[in-house]
Amino acid sequence: MKIKNICCLGAGYVGGPTMSVIALKCPEIKVTVVDLNEARIAAWNEENLDKLPVYEPGLAEVVREARGRNLFFSTEVESAIDAADMIFIAVNTPTKTYGEGKGMAADLKFVELCARQIARIAKNDKIIVEKSTLPVRTAETLQTILDRTGNGVKFEVLSNPEFLAEGTAINDLFNADRVLIGGKQTESGQKAIQSLVDIYAHWLSPKQILTTNVWSSELSKLTANAFLAQRISSINALSALCEVTEADVDEVANAIGTDSRIGPKFLKASVGFGGSCFQKDILNLVYLCRYFNLPEVANYWEQVIILNDYQKYRFAKNIISSLFNTVSGKKITFLGWAFKKDTNDTRESAAIYVAEHLIEDGAEIHVYDPKVSEAKIIADMCYLWELNGLTEQKIASKIKQIFVYQSPMEALDQAHAIAVLTEWDEFKTYDWNAIYINMYKPAFVFDGRNILDVEKLNAIGFEVKGIGKG
Repeated sequence: MKIKNICCLGAGYVGGPTMSVIALKCPEIKVTVVDLNEARIAAWNEENLDKLPVYEPGLAEVVREARGRNLFFSTEVESAIDAADMIFIAVNTPTKTYGEGKGMAADLKFVELCARQIARIAKNDKIIVEKSTLPVRTAETLQTILDRTGNGVKFEVLSNPEFLAEGTAINDLFNADRVLIGGKQTESGQKAIQSLVDIYAHWLSPKQILTTNVWSSELSKLTANAFLAQRISSINALSALCEVTEADVDEVANAIGTDSRIGPKFLKASVGFGGSCFQKDILNLVYLCRYFNLPEVANYWEQVIILNDYQKYRFAKNIISSLFNTVSGKKITFLGWAFKKDTNDTRESAAIYVAEHLIEDGAEIHVYDPKVSEAKIIADMCYLWELNGLTEQKIASKIKQIFVYQSPMEALDQAHAIAVLTEWDEFKTYDWNAIYINMYKPAFVFDGRNILDVEKLNAIGFEVKGIGKG
C-alpha cells in the first residue's frame, strides 16, 4: 500500500517528535497528529516555537519547516482517522494504579479506546502501528478488537516501538541505531511491513531497518530498556561500595568500560534513573514474567527497580545525616527537576522522590530548573502524595515546603545545602564563589550527577559529596 495520509493518535513525547520528523522527511505524505487535549494541540500550533509542549533540541526547527506544509496538529480525531491510510497509536500507557496488576502491569485502557474508535470510524483498509510501549501480545488484542467490531474493513497491526532517548530524540530519529518493525508473517502482513519500511527508507539505510514477527518486536522494546536500566543500577550499586571503600566510581566505570565486551555507555553513576520508560517497562516485564509463572526471572528484573529506589533513598539519607541528622526548617536547593538534561519531562524523576524524603523530614525544598515550570513541580508532588493516600489537607500542608524560582541565584541564596538532581550544563558555569559567600556554613553540595569540578569547589570551601566518591 502506498501511504499518502498518516494519522497519529497522541501528541505527547513520542507522537509529536516522531511525526514531525516523518513529515519533514516525507513531504509527499500528509501527517496529522491528533489529541483530545486542546491545550496540548494549541501548544503544538503555537506561533512561538519556544512554547511547544515538548522541549527537544532541534524539534522547533523541524516543526517550523513541516508544520502547515504537510504536518498538522488537530483535535479533530474522527476525521483524521477516517482519512488515514496508516494510523500510529502513541497514547500514554502508564503503570496501573488500580485492580489486577496494580503497580506493575501497563494500563492499556487508552490503547483499547483507540482501537475501538478506529474500528467504529474506519471505512477502508488501514495499517495500525503500535508506537506506545506495550506488553507482549498487545497486537493480538488490538487485532481482535479491530476485526470483531469493525465495518468489514481489513486491518494489519504492526509493532514499531520507539527507542528514543529524551534530550537527543531528534538526532535519534535522524540517525537511528535501528528502526524495528514487527508484523504478521503472512502476505498481507509483509505488505504492511513494507509500507512502513518505505516511509523510514526516505532517510535511513536498509541495514538500519530491522523487521521481525510482531511478538519479537514488542518484547525487544521492554528488553532494551531493561538492559539499559540494569547497567545503571549495576554501577549505582557499586557506587555505594565505592563510598565506603574510598574507591572512585568514575575510575571504576572507566576501567571496566574499556573492556570491549562491556563498553562505556550507561555506566555513569547517579542519584538514579527516571523517565517515562525504564521503570514502567521493567515493572511490565516483571508482571509478564509472574503472569507466565516465571518467578525467578521476575525477581531478577525487579531487583533493578529496587536498587534504583534504594539509590534515591540513600542520596536523601546522606543529605540528612550530613546536615547533622536534621533538615527541619532548612533550605535545601535543588538544581534540576527534569529526569535528565535537555528535556522538560519529569516523569519518575529522582528529584521527586528525594524531595519526598526530605519534606517528610521537615526540609524546605527550593527548586530551580531551566525548563520545568512551578505548576509541573507541584503537580508531580501532589500526584505522588495522592498515590500514597495522603489527605488533601496533608498535601496542602506539604506543598508549603516547596518553593520554585525562575532565577538560580535566588534559589541558591542562603541555602543550607545544594543538591544537583539534573545534569544541566549551565550548573557547571555558575559563579560558585558568589554562591558560597551567600550560603550557610558549612556549605554542602551533594552532586547527584557528578558533573561539578570537585577540586575547584573544595578550594572555595564547599563540602562536596558526590555519588560513589570515597
